[in-house]
This record gives sequence, structure tokens and C-alpha cells, in this order.
Amino acid sequence: MKSHARVVVIGGGVVGCSVLYHLTKFGWTDVVLLERSELTSGSTWHAAGGIHTINGDPNVAKLQKYTVELYKEIEEYSGQDVGLHLTSGLMLAATQQRFEWLKSVLAKGKYAGMDAELLTAKEAADMMPLLDPSHFVGAVYDPNEGHVDPYGVTHAYAKSAKKNGAEIYLHTRVEDLVQLEDGTWRVLTDKGEIRAEHIVNAGGLWAREVGRMVGLELPVLAMEHMYLITEDMPEVIEYNQKSGKEIQHCVDFDGEIYLRQERNGMLMGTYEKACRPWSPLTTPWDFGHELLAEDLERIAPELEVGFRHFPAFNKAGIKKIINGPFTFSPDGNPLVGPVRGMTNYWSACAVMAGFSQGGGVGLALANWMIHGDPGFDVFAMDVSRYGDYATLAYTNAKVRENYTRRFSIRFPNEELPAARPLLTTPIYDKLKAAGAVFGASYGLETPLWFAPEGVEDKFSWRRSTDFDSVGAEAKAVRAGVGLMETSGFAKYSVSGEGAREWLDALLAGRIPPAGRMALSPMLNEAGKLIGDFTVANLDEEEFLVIGSGIAEEYHMRWFEQHLPDDGSVEVNPLGLGLVGLSIAGPRARDVLAKLTHLDVSDSAFPFMDIREMDIGMAQAVVGRVSYTGDLGYEIWMRPEYQRYLFDAIMEAGAEFGIGLFGLRALNSLRLEKSFGSWSREYRPLYGPLEAGLSRFVALGKAVHFIGKEAALKEKAEGGSLRLRTFVVSARDADVIGDEPIFLNGEVKGWVTSGGFAHSSGVSVAIGYVPKEVADVVEGWSIEILGEELPARLQPQPLFDANGSRMRS
Repeated sequence: MKSHARVVVIGGGVVGCSVLYHLTKFGWTDVVLLERSELTSGSTWHAAGGIHTINGDPNVAKLQKYTVELYKEIEEYSGQDVGLHLTSGLMLAATQQRFEWLKSVLAKGKYAGMDAELLTAKEAADMMPLLDPSHFVGAVYDPNEGHVDPYGVTHAYAKSAKKNGAEIYLHTRVEDLVQLEDGTWRVLTDKGEIRAEHIVNAGGLWAREVGRMVGLELPVLAMEHMYLITEDMPEVIEYNQKSGKEIQHCVDFDGEIYLRQERNGMLMGTYEKACRPWSPLTTPWDFGHELLAEDLERIAPELEVGFRHFPAFNKAGIKKIINGPFTFSPDGNPLVGPVRGMTNYWSACAVMAGFSQGGGVGLALANWMIHGDPGFDVFAMDVSRYGDYATLAYTNAKVRENYTRRFSIRFPNEELPAARPLLTTPIYDKLKAAGAVFGASYGLETPLWFAPEGVEDKFSWRRSTDFDSVGAEAKAVRAGVGLMETSGFAKYSVSGEGAREWLDALLAGRIPPAGRMALSPMLNEAGKLIGDFTVANLDEEEFLVIGSGIAEEYHMRWFEQHLPDDGSVEVNPLGLGLVGLSIAGPRARDVLAKLTHLDVSDSAFPFMDIREMDIGMAQAVVGRVSYTGDLGYEIWMRPEYQRYLFDAIMEAGAEFGIGLFGLRALNSLRLEKSFGSWSREYRPLYGPLEAGLSRFVALGKAVHFIGKEAALKEKAEGGSLRLRTFVVSARDADVIGDEPIFLNGEVKGWVTSGGFAHSSGVSVAIGYVPKEVADVVEGWSIEILGEELPARLQPQPLFDANGSRMRS
């Protein structure tokens, strides 16, 4: 066994072998894979091997498309048959609500270059004769679906990697990982030791154990998963003979089953409600090519639906039942990327759909390791999307929920209940008593809207029971004053004698003087957006930086990677050690003035000022800024003061008609200002010029900030896209994101976010279109639930276009 390697990949499943291959493909050939048993041991060998390109997240769909297209390449290069069967596939809807969801999936594919088609139930039955069309409303046909041989694919990756110079050691168990002071790793195995620069945890069922070797508790859990294989079926044989083709893949979402042809029979699998975690605390090291006990009774309710929807199964004998463990993360997406706080420790875990996503995961991780960036927007798969709140028990609850809902509809206004409430602020009970309907964001309970007595959230693709209440909240802000909690934002303290200089090099914007705030994008080396912040200069050596709550771990990883070695800068995430309230609306100043002896007039406390002050008896930091685009103030305090301040503000605001508002009203208000948001308008796909943030990028400042050269190039060349706002002639449904944007009937762009702007009384969509047509006003349309609706470019913000109100 080698004594040194640049990279050690731990785990010989499809993902580990894909990572190994991609590293060698891009030039890193001094790489080793360690596998405690044989390749495919664990989950890979018993997988059904299904492949598809469609995914609810278009960025993940691109990686799945790459994976499917890669199979012919690795088969030819390695000489290993991968058993590729591109049979095409059907996604079936048994209800109208599901059919509306399928329409939205199809719409996303229109700008992603996917060749899918909407079908009636009869058209689907003509393609796939085993289904009974009377049980279905319609379907989506996707030509790029099928299945592969798990053994063949894994060995094709492995052989290709070895052909490129990689080495693979089987029956070699990693027993411990120790990082040395120089950042390199000692990989201790039962066959000896290897020194490595990089470690990749592709441990699959043992990912937790490999994580625990370095003190890491990854949010991953294995679930028992069953599928059955039938005896030969005459209907299958007849179809094969008549058509010369295999039976298509099918996903029956409402039946919670999937099926495909297996030899002359069929394979049927299910994501059952009566799910069962496997080995929830530790994974036994001696588990390998074993299966778990059959338990047909547990999946009987789903099988009954399947046999009803596909009647031929009633006459078929069961040849084999497969029950094996697969790993899942809390939201079902992989956990990929560098782990915060560690040098060159990489995660490639929880890739449940390994044969649809394994190639894309390998590509992204190899890019990341070699070039410092995945080359794609992979935030939906980034290991940093979870913080330390994702404990073992949290993961168990959320994975079980995700498993049972894998084929269920997730409505745009639906909040899932498992592992909640977990994190709460001191005023949680007060907000709940006021009718707050909460959502969970990064583990924290956050008010979405306030329901009047007797009104409940009803989940729908269309406007729901929250519509009027959210409208009333938004209008109350514009007419008078509203109060919302802002504790869910990420807050960072940046301090030390080098703080200003460090921030100046890290962020693309200008660093404000003491007592002032500034908005600043953060770019990667390619000049793409990886963050947008409010930077507050408290006293030149202490800064308060405010950003998106869901990106806290993601941004802390970046901050820590770029900290100077001399200790001149300290960055601390404040979490719930600093909580917040915001007041906004034309009477916001009147409310604040009643609570402090200080002068808060416009001349004394102008827009983007920040200062420490007493609010009543409580100490707080108050900044004059608001994401509503109105006159407003953000008030930050220690948690022990929040209940007092909440009551004090509500009492002071009573004479001005103060009301509570939540995140849905905030969304409505920010749409009127065409304000973008992180993970929707601002993400690593776009440059600051494309995103409309160029005015916040200080290209003229002397410091060479990260991404400056790329930003200068974007300015000179103009980029390719522009972020634009549209008013849509919607009826009873609004955009939610990822809908196609048409110009004169041709797909030109995509929606990033939107909703109903209640104070303006119009439906709004924000999205990206090519710069060449970005200023065309008429001729636009946007697809909502399968219907193209007229849209008009909105060149100026709907509310306070010149910003006079928020600066007044």
C-alpha cells in the first residue's frame, strides 16, 4: 500500500468511485480509494439503479443530466458494460393537484433544455400498457429515464480511474483519521498508514462513523427500503415482442411507488408511510453484502394501491423481495463539499439517488477540490446548509418525514412538522398567541403570517387562506407601521485591529465609516455572487455583519477559510445570542421617538445610520434600514431584552395602529421594491452586474478584493443576463420560482421568485432574461401551472421608485 497520496477517498460505492474518476479525469492522479470490503458493498449493490434527469431544483437537474450522459463515456473508456437501459419514463398524476405539480415540473424543463411532454392518462396508457388510465389524471413523459447495472457503473468508474493512475485498495478498513499541524492527514487503516493532503468521506452507510473520527456528526440516517421483483409476466413479454422496446419507467406519485422492467418481469418499489430507520445510532462495520428481513406487511398499503393502478401485478408471482438500507439527509439531498473548520476534509455522503446524481456529485466535488469552486450552483447539496442544530435526533425525525413524503406533494405554502419546534426566541409564545403561523428556517421558528381566529393554513398551488391576512399585514405597514421579528437573519461580529482591512478585501463593496451601514455583495474568484450583506461599522474595530440565516454555515466556512493567520481578525456567528425586531412604515419614526430620549429625526439619524441606544430601559443597537423598502429601523438586542422591547414597541405603537407582520408580507413588500434575496436572485450563477448590484461593487477601491478581476471583466463585457421585474396577469395563482419566461412565445429566461404585491394590487415575478432583450417592455408571458399568462416589464419599482420614503 502506498505511504502517501494527494487524496484518499474513503468508500467504494458508486459515489466514491465517481469522485475518484473525476479527480483523475481533471489531472489529479495521485489518488487512492480505500474500501473496507468489496466495491459496491453497503447500499450500492442492491440499488434498483434507476436514472432520471428531472428534479425539482433545476441546478440539481443539470447535474443529473450530466450523470446520465456520462454513462456511455465511462463505458467506452473503461470497457466495462454499465447495463444502460434508456427506456424513457412516465411520471403519473392520480389527482388534479398532482397534475398541476407535474405541469410546474414540465415548465422548469423548458428553459433547462429537457425534452419532456405532458400527456393525458389515455396517452400514458397507450405508452405503458400495464397501467389503468381510469386511476390517473395525466402524466409527464421524459425520454431520458431508465436504469443501469449498479455493479457495472461502479466498476466502470473504478476501472476508468485506475486507467488514469488511481489506486484502489479493497479489504482495507479506515480505523482513524488524525490531522497534523501542517494540515495533512494520517489515515490509519488495518493494513497500515497513508499520509494525505485531502480526505473524502464517501462512506455511505458508514459516513457517520467516518465523520465521528474527526468529531463530526453528519446529519445522515439509513432507512430500510424495499422493492419486489415479479416472475415473468405475459403482458411484459407481449409488449416487448410487439414494440421491440422495454416497458417504460413509471413513478406513481400518489401511489408512492416506482416500477421498471426487470428481465421478463417487473420491479416495484415503494416509499412507505410505515418507514423504519436502520441502525440509527451506529452502523456495524461487519455489514456488507447482506439484505434485511423481508416485511411485506409494512408496505402492503402502498402495494395495494400499486396493484390497483397496475392490474397486471395481481396475476404476477413474486420472485424476490429486496430490503436494504439507503442513506438519507434530512431533506433528501446529498451532503457535498468542504466541512467547515477542517482543512481538506470533504463530504460526499447521503447521495440516495446515486445513479442519477453520482456523476454530478463527483464532477462538482472534483472541481471544488482542484479549482476551489464546484463549477455549478450546488447550494441545495452543500453540506453547509445544516448547522449544529441538526443533531442525531433531529436528523432521525426529519429523515423519517422525508422518506414517507418522498413522492408526496410539497405545496409552496406548506411547512412540514417533524422536529419542530426546536429553536425558538423569547417572544415565541407572544407571537403564537397573536396567531403566528410559523415556518422553520435553519431550525428556527419564524412567523410567516398571522392568522385570525378560526382561519387555518390550507395548502395549495393557488392562493390560499393566508392571502387576505398577508395582504392586510402588508397594507398596514405601508399605511402606518408594522413590527416583525428579524432574529432569523444571520449575524456576525467581526472585530480586531485588522477587521476593516479584512472586510475590505473580502467584500466587493465599500466599508462604511463608524456609525454607518452599507450594502455589500460578496464574490467568489469567478466574480459570482456568494453573499449579500449589510455591513455596520460600530467603532472601526468592531463590525456587525447581517446576512441570510440559511447561509450562516456556508458563509462562516468562507470567512474562516480567508481569515489572516496573525490573529488580527476575529469572526463570530452571534446566532440567537443577538435577536432582533424591525419596525417599518411611515409612522415607524413616531414609534421609535416615544421610546428614546435621543433625537431620531432624519437630520439626526439619517438613512443607513447605526448606533447603540437605550430603547426604554433596554440596551439595543438600532440601524435605520428596512428590507420592506419603507422608512424603518432594525433593532438588535440580547435575548433577555426581547420580551420587554416587544411589549414596549407594541404599546408605543398602539396609537399609530401598529400591527404584526411576517415573512410572507415581507416578501410582498420587497417585491414592490424589486429587492432580490439570497438563494433566489443572488447565488453563484450570477455576476453583480447581471443581478443589478453593480452600484454596490466598488471597482474603484484600491484593495484587490476577491473577484475584482472577474467583476471588471463582467463590467467590460456586459455579462449575458439581466435581473428584471414583471407584472403578471395572474388570476388565482402566482409564481413561486423556476417558471419559464417567454418573449413572443419563445422561452428566454426563468423566474427566480415572486408573489402578490398586495399594496400595489398586482402579481409580480422577478427573473433573469438575456441582456439583449432585457429592456423590451411588451410581448412577455410567464407560465403558471401550465398556462402562459401575459406579463409586462416593470422598469421601475412599484413602490417609492426614487427611494424618497425610506430616506425621509
